[in-house]
Amino acid sequence: MSAPAWVIGARLRTLPAAVAPVLMGGGLAAHAGGFVALPFVAALFAAILIQVGTNYANDYSDHVRGADNESRMGTIRIAQSGLMSPERVRAAAAVSFGLATAIGLYLVYRGGWPILAIGIASIVAGICYTGGPWPFGYNGLGDLFVFVFFGPVAVAGTVYVQTLTWGLGPVWAGAGVGALITAILVVNNLRDIPTDAEAGKRTLAVLIGEKATKREYLLLLLVACAVPCLGAGFLGWPLPVTLALIPALLAPGPIQTVLRFEDRRELNAALPATARLAGLYGVFFAVGCLL
Repeated sequence: MSAPAWVIGARLRTLPAAVAPVLMGGGLAAHAGGFVALPFVAALFAAILIQVGTNYANDYSDHVRGADNESRMGTIRIAQSGLMSPERVRAAAAVSFGLATAIGLYLVYRGGWPILAIGIASIVAGICYTGGPWPFGYNGLGDLFVFVFFGPVAVAGTVYVQTLTWGLGPVWAGAGVGALITAILVVNNLRDIPTDAEAGKRTLAVLIGEKATKREYLLLLLVACAVPCLGAGFLGWPLPVTLALIPALLAPGPIQTVLRFEDRRELNAALPATARLAGLYGVFFAVGCLL
């Protein structure tokens, strides 16, 4: 396994999707006076490892199912391109999930069965997104699962392992970052509508069409902007959490690309741009909680 290959397969540009919800959970726990460093750090590394494992698992499953082929317009996939054998990609996924599980044992010790349930569900979702007998990413449910697991589940779970309490606030905060992370997937699926349809991959974008997918992208960004404002107004969050709106200043670029692209390859630039929005959203939200 060469270093460049496994680094490419890890898809480092996607990691803001794993980091942002944990940062927000840490900020909310600190605002509540319940921040605990060790479970926060453990949750951060577990989230990153689950994300990386999911990337490897998707690389493997999309290759063996034929969704990744020579007509692919996205970034390089290590199994399809031959940089790594499918067996090694699958092994890389197993190692990543195994390391996440090892860290998760501490989190389960800390938080009990709710964290055990979240951890198992997160790994199963990562594998079954494009793998298993009925991959939900191939059946129009990818957007929903990404929103739930990278949004409310990730933020509320991070808060819980520190404060050992549940509340509406973390779930609502998760809706904001979950919307942005789902928007990353929407750009990816919008770009791949022709090749996914040809391969029988029935993403939500394939099912609802290009025009509706563009509207979905805009709606998700609007949800992300509304969440900190409503949280500060009705849930007792400190007003500085609205700093999370600052990344919206970067949104016109990817929005224009999504709405007006002529060549689907142009959307490759909107993917990391949307990921940056999600990452910065998490950072500014956490800073706002501390202020």
